[in-house]
Amino acid sequence: MIKQTLKSLVLSLLVLAGAAQAASGGLAWDRFPAEKVTDNAALQRGAKLFVNYCLNCHSAAYLRFNRLADIGLTDEQIKANLLVGSDKTGETMKVALDAKQAKEWFGAAPPDLSVIARSRSAAGQGSGADYLYTYLRSYYRDDSKPTGWNNLAFPSVGMPHVLWELQGERKPLFAASTEHGKAVEIFNGWEVVKPGTLDAREYDGAVADLVAFLQWAGEPVQKSRVQLGVWVLIFLFIFTLIAWRLNAAYWKDIK
Repeated sequence: MIKQTLKSLVLSLLVLAGAAQAASGGLAWDRFPAEKVTDNAALQRGAKLFVNYCLNCHSAAYLRFNRLADIGLTDEQIKANLLVGSDKTGETMKVALDAKQAKEWFGAAPPDLSVIARSRSAAGQGSGADYLYTYLRSYYRDDSKPTGWNNLAFPSVGMPHVLWELQGERKPLFAASTEHGKAVEIFNGWEVVKPGTLDAREYDGAVADLVAFLQWAGEPVQKSRVQLGVWVLIFLFIFTLIAWRLNAAYWKDIK
C-alpha cells in the first residue's frame, strides 16, 4: 500500500511538473474558488463529472465509492449514477485501461488522481487546485499535436481535451510586446471558434466543481480534521489557563 501511494504521488508530481514550467513562462494561475470544497452540492456535481469524463483513463484508487456518502450521497444514488464496472459501493475508483496501451497512445500512463490536487504548489503561483483550475480551462485546438489539442498551462500536453464538448473550441490571442530588448508574445485572451454546450461562466463553474471534488478526494476528512483541530486548540487554551492559575495557587504561600 505504501509503495502504491508513493507511486501515485510521483506520477501526480510528474503531471504537475508542467505547472512550474508554465508558471515561469508567464501564464498566471487563476484562483480556484476554495469555498466549493465545503459545498456538498458542488462536490456531488464534481463527482459526476469525474466519473463521466475522467474515470475512463484516470483512477482514484485510494478513494472508495461509498466514501461519497460523506458528501451527501446515498448508496442507492451512488449505484444508480456513479458506479462504473462494479455493483459494490465498497470498490475503489479504478479503471480497466491497460497502462502499457495508455503509454503507447498518450506517451505516458495516465496518473492516479487520488492526490493530484494536493501534490504540489508553486511559490508565488498558488496551490495544486489553482493549477488544475487553470489547466482545465486553458485548452485550445492545435492541429500540429497528435491529439489535436494543446494547453497554455501545460504546453505539449499528452492528454486531449476531454471536456471540449462542454467548453467548445477556442484559440488563444497574443499581443506583441518587448522584454529585455526582445520581441515576445503576451497572452491576451481567447477567441471562440466553436461554442460548447456550456457558456464560459457555466464551464468555469463546472471545472471548479470538478477541481473541488479532486481536492476533497485527496483528504476526505479535511473538514472534520479542521473542526477537531479547533476544539483541540480551545481545550489546550483552557487547560493552560487552569494550569497557570493552579500553579499560582500552589506556590503563593511558598517564599
